[in-house]
Parts: sequence; structure tokens; C-alpha cells
Amino acid sequence: MNQQPLTEGDLDRLEELLDSPAFKGEAMRLDEIQALLCAVVSSPETILPSTWLPEALGEEPEYESEAQAMEIMELLMRLNNDIARSLQDGETVALILYPLDEEGNEYDYASWADAYVYGCGLGSDWFELADKHAEDLSELLEPMFLLNGMMKEDVEKSGEKWLSPAEEARLVEEMQEDLPDIVLAIYDFWRAKEGSSTTIRRETEKVGRNDPCPCGSGKKFKQCCGQPDKLH
Repeated sequence: MNQQPLTEGDLDRLEELLDSPAFKGEAMRLDEIQALLCAVVSSPETILPSTWLPEALGEEPEYESEAQAMEIMELLMRLNNDIARSLQDGETVALILYPLDEEGNEYDYASWADAYVYGCGLGSDWFELADKHAEDLSELLEPMFLLNGMMKEDVEKSGEKWLSPAEEARLVEEMQEDLPDIVLAIYDFWRAKEGSSTTIRRETEKVGRNDPCPCGSGKKFKQCCGQPDKLH
């Protein structure tokens, strides 16, 4: 199998194949598959292709030929490997995002975040696996729940007051900008947890992820001492 990183032409071809009648409209879009695979690669458990492929492509594709089936499988596995290499090397993933308007002024972060959250559920419960570190995992995942609308829905269902439109827009814009770093931070969270069984002890007042780091570096807490490898 070709192990070379995907080119722009490869991504265009994969996008074209996903729109093929073979999938009867059941295949995820390319942006959603990328998000799903980011969660799969980050998972504390091994999620096999036999689990995530039916989620990405639908249960029973009707391929035109064996060659078509092999082509899409190869492209998807290369996409999976590209994401894994980037995260393993401590690099952010270049997100695939579709515009929401013809001018390209807004992009569909909601669908990306929603597919990521869906990918988190393909194995065991992440919060149970995080155990004593579940609160830290919750903080890392909050931007996903904000971007896909789940956080707003939960707050409103509970009868609590949601953010003002201006506050929501500001926070959403910030999370959109930070999304590649958030994806990497979640990956690092699980890799750090694999290498440590120590309990997090807070000896000072809790600092928000977007607050200035108390160490005085001038960076946000999440980009400095609040990174998962330093928390664990």
C-alpha cells in the first residue's frame, strides 16, 4: 500500500469518491472523516478500521469495482496515517473545513467538531477511562461541545442563562482559532496519561484555560503550564 502523505490531488480524489453513488449518500464528508479519525487516533484504546470504516462510509457500500474499493481504502488509510504522524510528532493537523457561504467568510466548524465528538464514542467511555483526570479531559473537550452546539443546548435545557450573542460569537471565534491546538492537546492528554499513574493535586486556585499562565510567561495557561504533558 502507498504510504506517501496525501497530496491536494489525493484529497480531491477522495472527496470525489465519497460523493460516489456507491455509498448511497451514507458516507461522511471529507471534513467529517478527518475529524472522526483525529478522535480515533487520539483514543486511549485502539479503534480498528473494522469499527470506524462503517461509520465513515456506511454499512454496505456498493462499489463499482474492486479497484474502486481498494482505491478509497488506500486513501482513507493514508489519511489516517497522516493524522497519526502529525499528532505523534507534536504537530497540529491542517483542518479540512467547508465554507458556509459562497464568499468563504465562515466555515463549518460545527460539523467538524460534531464528527470528532462522534469519534470519541466509538470505544469505551472516555471520561471513565480518564478516571481521576476526567475534569481535565472535560476542559479539553469543552470547545468541541461549544462548537457543535451541545453545550448551548444543555445549558438551555437546564434552564440556565446562556451567553449573550456577542459573548458567544467571541468565544466561538476563539475556539475555532484554537481548534488545531485543542486536537493536539487531547491527543497529548491520553499519551501523557499512558505514561503516568500519578494523581493531579491542585495546590493553588484553579486557573482557566484561557487565563494568563501564573508562571509569568505571558502565554495562555493552556499553551504553557496547562498543557496535558505538564498536568500529568
